[in-house]
Amino acid sequence: MPTAAKSLHTSRRLDEVGFSDIVKVRNQVMALRAAGQPVYGFHGGEPYFDTPQPIKDALTLALNENKTRYAPSSGIEPLRTAIVEKLKRKNGMKHVKPEDILITVGGAHALHAAFESVLDAGDDALVFSPYWTPIRDMIVMAQARPLLVPTDRACKEGLAESLKRYYTKATRAIYYNTPQNPSGLVFTRAEAEEVAAFAIERDLIVIADEAYEDLVYEGEHVSIASLPGMAERTITAFTFSKTYAMTGWRAGYAVAKEPFMTALRKIVLYSTNGLATPVQYAMIQALTTPESQIAARREEYRRRRDLLVAGLNEVGLGCDPPAGAFYAFPNVEKIHKNSRTAAQILLEKAHIATIPGSVFGAQGEGHLRFGYAITIKEIEDCVEALRGFSA
Repeated sequence: MPTAAKSLHTSRRLDEVGFSDIVKVRNQVMALRAAGQPVYGFHGGEPYFDTPQPIKDALTLALNENKTRYAPSSGIEPLRTAIVEKLKRKNGMKHVKPEDILITVGGAHALHAAFESVLDAGDDALVFSPYWTPIRDMIVMAQARPLLVPTDRACKEGLAESLKRYYTKATRAIYYNTPQNPSGLVFTRAEAEEVAAFAIERDLIVIADEAYEDLVYEGEHVSIASLPGMAERTITAFTFSKTYAMTGWRAGYAVAKEPFMTALRKIVLYSTNGLATPVQYAMIQALTTPESQIAARREEYRRRRDLLVAGLNEVGLGCDPPAGAFYAFPNVEKIHKNSRTAAQILLEKAHIATIPGSVFGAQGEGHLRFGYAITIKEIEDCVEALRGFSA
């Protein structure tokens, strides 16, 4: 019996992998609302609008036409071809081909597959911080070590200089996210070129996360894989979640050259064996969305951003307007220096749900993430609650 009991444990490589703190906050908010308490929900990261009807109609049509059988695990050819055209037109990836595209179960799946494909036990990965919370755990799951590079300092002294400071002989990859979650920072073209030059000089792989590519208010979105010498050393993760309000559809894709594409395909084949076939036909329809519609929604986000940021600054929670994504990341040390405590105080006293900055890495401490992908009325009510809270 004692001998048998020793085997009843999970894989040790999962010991340092945790669960998302964002999910924990979400569960707390759901419990409060179930108990009848009003909560202003700034903790989430979902678009304010519903999935557009033409996309839903495309799924229904696929079902009615019995497009419900197994699809290639890499994705159906018409979808990969449509993505190629999008990448050439919007992302400057002029030499991409359908075989460079892999359909994944959301952008998170693409990132997980990327880390698993390139990192070995004992490798290091450079991560600009604060960072999207699952990134650390994805790297640890690959038995590698995340090396946190403070983004604010890097932007002041130069990205290459900061990367050099944290670089080790075991460094294998750089996680590069723009626009960033949680800060909304957008790396400039010059900064992208700086990271690219650093990666080429040290023969590193860049894992690029472009979930918020269509939400840039100031500046431009630059896909680092479009820069000279970077297509062959970059794995880029994209998602349909933010641009098309398809969070629950779990629709994403990865872009890479060989030898990485073969490795990515193995991860997908033996994890999900691909994405649901009807969803892929809906993705084709999503890609036909006029740029004017995407731009109009971006302006709606800008309106929300400006309203929230003005309110935050009014009550002394210093916040620069984020250049991209749909999050504000104010300094809340006025409430409490510990961001978890500050978040709990806001939730209890003002019924405002946010995400503690510390869950995005040590560099996020002293801040809270406010997601403004909600209605204008909710933001106005939150600002009013903040005024009452600070009074």
